[in-house]
Amino acid sequence: MSQKHFLSMFQFWSKRKSMTLLWKFFLETWDLFLEGRRTSFVCRDVFLLKRVAICLLLKYTRRFWSLGCLLEHDVNLPKPSTGEHTCPSCSVDSALSNKTSLDKELVESRLTSALSFVQSLQENNSSDCVRGPHLAKIEIERQRCLNGNPDNIKLMEALVQYLHRFGHLSCSASDVEIYLHMLSNNEISELLDEITRSFDASSISVNTLGSTITLFKVQELLGTSFTKPTSELEGIAKRMVDTFYKNLPLSNYLDPQESMYGEELLSMASSILVQLYWRTRDLGYLLEAILILEFGLTVRKYVWQYKVTLVHLYSYLGALPLAHKWYTTLEVKNILLESVLHHILPQMLNSPFLQQTADLVKDYLKFMDDHLKESADLTCLAYRHRTYSKVIEFVQFKDRLHHSMQYLSAKSDSVMLHLKQKADSLDEVESILESVSHGTKLVELSNEDSMVDLTFNEDLDARPWWTPTSSVNFLSEPFDESSTPASYRAKMCKHKSNEKDGLKLKDVERKSLVPRLVYLSTHGCVSFLRESESNGASSDVTASGEMKTLLDKYARSIGYSFDDALNFVLGISYGKKAVKDLAPDIVSWMNFAVFINAWNLCSNVSVIPGTDKSSPNSWWIVDNLVKICIDEQLADTNQILTSPGSNIPLLAWMVTEPISWHLLVIQSCMRSMAPQGKKKKKGGPSERPNTPHLQAIRSSVQCMTDTLQRVQKCLSEQMKPEEQALDMLVSHLQGTGAEGPGQIARILDESAAAASSEIGGRIAHSLEPWSRAGVMRRIVGAENETIAELMKICTSKLKLLASASASLSLVLH
Repeated sequence: MSQKHFLSMFQFWSKRKSMTLLWKFFLETWDLFLEGRRTSFVCRDVFLLKRVAICLLLKYTRRFWSLGCLLEHDVNLPKPSTGEHTCPSCSVDSALSNKTSLDKELVESRLTSALSFVQSLQENNSSDCVRGPHLAKIEIERQRCLNGNPDNIKLMEALVQYLHRFGHLSCSASDVEIYLHMLSNNEISELLDEITRSFDASSISVNTLGSTITLFKVQELLGTSFTKPTSELEGIAKRMVDTFYKNLPLSNYLDPQESMYGEELLSMASSILVQLYWRTRDLGYLLEAILILEFGLTVRKYVWQYKVTLVHLYSYLGALPLAHKWYTTLEVKNILLESVLHHILPQMLNSPFLQQTADLVKDYLKFMDDHLKESADLTCLAYRHRTYSKVIEFVQFKDRLHHSMQYLSAKSDSVMLHLKQKADSLDEVESILESVSHGTKLVELSNEDSMVDLTFNEDLDARPWWTPTSSVNFLSEPFDESSTPASYRAKMCKHKSNEKDGLKLKDVERKSLVPRLVYLSTHGCVSFLRESESNGASSDVTASGEMKTLLDKYARSIGYSFDDALNFVLGISYGKKAVKDLAPDIVSWMNFAVFINAWNLCSNVSVIPGTDKSSPNSWWIVDNLVKICIDEQLADTNQILTSPGSNIPLLAWMVTEPISWHLLVIQSCMRSMAPQGKKKKKGGPSERPNTPHLQAIRSSVQCMTDTLQRVQKCLSEQMKPEEQALDMLVSHLQGTGAEGPGQIARILDESAAAASSEIGGRIAHSLEPWSRAGVMRRIVGAENETIAELMKICTSKLKLLASASASLSLVLH
């Protein structure tokens, strides 16, 4: 094969952007290399073809094989893990950190030869569609920097040349992201100046708009916003919004479902405003970030990036119904349920919207169960058609889904959601537990051997920068003025890579134990309310032993041994430890205390140190812990309208889990006092109520009643008349000065009011219903709906407690 024929094949397939054929050509080239046809042409072209094909195919990883061959690097790229997230730039840097065994002269000679070949390709192809040779030149200069020439100014020149030529393309900023992080502060300033001078920002054209977006993207990738003052960031956000509106006429003749020019500008402007909120804690910036995205969706309702960001913004703001609404408009189906559900499900699980959450989990489980059933048919079909590679692919895909961490978690969530919904009826709870083998299967699924093989399939890259994982939200933390872009990127990568081995894995294990513990708690404590029944029945001993094993496992999932966890709970109840020490697992600790009380009831000896079996201290421990934890949250509860990240979701979680489980134990005890049907024979031992325990139960009922009434009172104070609440929100956008929130909101209002035929009849028509007040009104309504739903749950539980209190009064009097 001649060099001319070799290159013409590559350019032919590259121009037609045929990934399949280009990949085939890539493999054929690699085969030539492996077969020993190591002419100078092949060695040189293998480097280039792999480098250029990679830019079109895999973007990062395989391109380093070529340089590894050329420079004889010991490059061992990590295989993609099914359970870990990796940061591309971090993995790339790690892969290329190995030093070559060649001396500098030989390295320079080979790089010079490769550069000469790349330059010949650039001369032979002047098309603006072929970026590979130009990226190859940047990579060569980067290699020179990594191999002993750190002051190589040619890397900077190559970057400038690339951005001058391809800066109008939407992919240009991400193409050079890895190289941008190698620049010094002076070089960054110089590069930004060069990009700015490369186009006329005042003109309206697709290329000018593309270059403008690239400039903003490069600034975003470099993290320059961390060092800019607030006023300058406000100015950048305003320019982004102005540029978007000014260029709307370019999208006049596009199909409504086709992406508009400049859509990225609103996402970037919203991101800047979120950072301004993080810095200043001024709610107006957060509201403006929402308004920008709502404005963009008014112009075009199909932008999924806007919707995903709104899901997280509304969740943080406490307007969960709006977050759920925008998530449903994404119309997530099939395999996307596995990778996208994390945007909404964690927030919903800790909310009072139990039915909507159950529907989300139900849809996900239906897809997973159906796919696992049908995968065998798909595998057989692929085998019959002799597409053997697909057979392997289907088998691996099924195995990955079958061992999905989200799948195991959703199974537990489904059972727990049903238990929460029916927690006011012991009979219905028992029916639910019976349908899932009383929780035994979930316990089996959570054993250590099964947990090791779990796969992690969530797409975390689609999440906003300020919440890299479902358990991390930077907005809930204070802004670090001394943070640098590099430290921030490292922090994000660390959170993503540790997601599987962190709290999430322990959380999945802990949730899978709860249904079984609930079952044992409601069935193991009955006999001890009657003094006449003998202690030590074999069934009770078995239940007590199993509860001890599960509670030991539960304690380890929180990070403590059983004895240490028990002493910790006692310390909180007796006021020797602060409630803040329970964070972030405060609900898990409350659940642990509830189950400890149930275990104490069905155990032959007291499990509480320093007490005897007949002591009601375990009831008092639960009551006091619940009271202390909830009172702490009530004391810190701020107005939900003006305090994003409020603890209303945490209160809902406390009410729907530990308090619900405790009320189930109370219901079980109350049922045991009901007449047993046949009376005892004359002269036989009479069944007398165990008065000390009944008094402890009555005290517990009163404590739960008082606690829930305080929760209701706090929630009712949160409810404001709609107009009053609306005024409170709008007041954060009333700034009239040159700085502060409110400026962008006015720009949006003016743009919507001035919309005319110049920007296109369809677009102008879509902006007619736009109203800033309408968005604010929906936020108020969603927050009030959240509060009302939690109050409804509290009311239901108070009715149950009132009935229990009346029954206890009859028995004890």
